[in-house]
Amino acid sequence: MDWKAFATIFISVFLAELGDKTQLATLLFATDGKTSRWLVFAAAATALVATTAIGVLVGQQIARWIAPKHLSLVAGFGFIAIGVWVVVSTLKN
Repeated sequence: MDWKAFATIFISVFLAELGDKTQLATLLFATDGKTSRWLVFAAAATALVATTAIGVLVGQQIARWIAPKHLSLVAGFGFIAIGVWVVVSTLKN
């Protein structure tokens, strides 16, 4: 197993998910006293595994037609665009 790749992927996804709307939604479900914390954990974890599986499968298919270098550039520009949009939206309010 490539532990360096594992650590890089783990840290990247972990940091991306911190404070994400998914984590906030899970937090809100966990505040409901009528719902088991284990149920919230199991449902949220299963949902994250399912969405990750979709991402891996779709990414594998896209890589057949588009070079990973180009995908990285598009993703990078996309994140920059979202960041600019958030800053501009914040400054308008």
